[in-house]
Amino acid sequence: MNHEASYDYDLFVIGAGSGGVRAARTAAAAGARVAVAEDRYLGGTCVNVGCVPKKLYSYAAHFHDAFEESAGFGWTLAQAPSFDWATLRDNKVEEIKRLNGIYNRLLDNAGVTLINGRAKVVDAHAVEINGERISAEKILVAVGGWPWTPEFEGSELTVNSNQVFDLDSFPQRFLVLGGGYIAVEFASIFNGLGADTHLVYRGELFLRGFDNEVREFTRDEMAKKGVNLHFETNIQRIRQVETGLEVTLTDGEQLEVDAVLSATGRKPHLAGLGLDTLGVELNADGTLKVNERYEASVPSILALGDVIGGPELTPVALAEAMHLVQHHFPKDESDGAPGPLDYDDIATAVFCHPNIGTVGLSEEEARARYGAVRIYSADFRPMKHTLSGSDERCLMKLVVDDTSDRVVGAHMVGEEAGEIIQGLAIAVRAKLTKRDFDATVGIHPTAAEEFVTMRSVTRR
Repeated sequence: MNHEASYDYDLFVIGAGSGGVRAARTAAAAGARVAVAEDRYLGGTCVNVGCVPKKLYSYAAHFHDAFEESAGFGWTLAQAPSFDWATLRDNKVEEIKRLNGIYNRLLDNAGVTLINGRAKVVDAHAVEINGERISAEKILVAVGGWPWTPEFEGSELTVNSNQVFDLDSFPQRFLVLGGGYIAVEFASIFNGLGADTHLVYRGELFLRGFDNEVREFTRDEMAKKGVNLHFETNIQRIRQVETGLEVTLTDGEQLEVDAVLSATGRKPHLAGLGLDTLGVELNADGTLKVNERYEASVPSILALGDVIGGPELTPVALAEAMHLVQHHFPKDESDGAPGPLDYDDIATAVFCHPNIGTVGLSEEEARARYGAVRIYSADFRPMKHTLSGSDERCLMKLVVDDTSDRVVGAHMVGEEAGEIIQGLAIAVRAKLTKRDFDATVGIHPTAAEEFVTMRSVTRR
């Protein structure tokens, strides 16, 4: 490998989140000299204030239902269960410390230099960190996103998704502003933990971009579980009053709550990074513009993950990191450059209650893309709830391109939807047909078998 020895490093990575750490380790394994700068915490959003704590809190919230549902199966609890916020919060903190340590060891074992501090790009091949100038053949910007809160009277009284995990005390009355998956997940979590929960969204229905039937079904299930949904309205102002926060909505309604979470979107964390002085091009939404080799308009500047505006998902950043390293630091020069990363059919889950799992096209996208589609769906009461007494229902749905018979979308709202859709994602990605699904023998009794037993078309 012929790298310019006149530089301090072959690759300097800014940001030790999912994408930055994976790129650093993989490049180092290919023989590159690599350094990573991180000014906050190892593991990025996902480990510290994203997927990991969110899923732990989602598990915590599910126990609420489990305790209630156990009676129908013959269980009696000696006393009513009570929830202690501080225990969950502090146990979560310990688990994240453990994961931070693992990331530290991963970098260490890979021979990557870790520098604590906020790096600033000073020219196409140099950064400045803690007052020291460091040169590198390539600089990877993997700084991710940061929660964004709109400004209105009292907006400084809200907390964002970074802060909500560590509230001093449990908010018995909780309000979420926003309609994306983060807003929906936290509304479910705090409702499940026992808070009187409100969700306020300016649009007519949350989870824009998801399959419409999935959105409507989720709305109904969340409302059944007691989340108070306020659509087509916004927060006009928040005022601190003696007993909490007085929230006035644009439709005139007033609510008093203990905490307001602003989950109104995330923006690239580019402030103070110095990229503007290099004239690095941005997309219209403020994300970094890159080509399929993850090069910015200044080719020695690379970028991946949330900062480039693709799907804001940890596994996407990991895939981009592997791809980027194959392009820029190939282990074997004869390997040839990889083709562009395929962003189609990336499965995802939303850990609201009940969970959502989805892969491929929504019904609406499929109708726009294909001449004719067939929709198969099942909306049923899961077997567990024949005894649990819960009226929670489950939705499963396949979207099929009529001409090729290919299953182009699979969607589920129900318990463990993420676990079930992960398996189906392989089938959708492999372009299997409805005939392949029909020829698969189900596992009985499971909810998942419904995906291979749907024979009658719901609509065309």
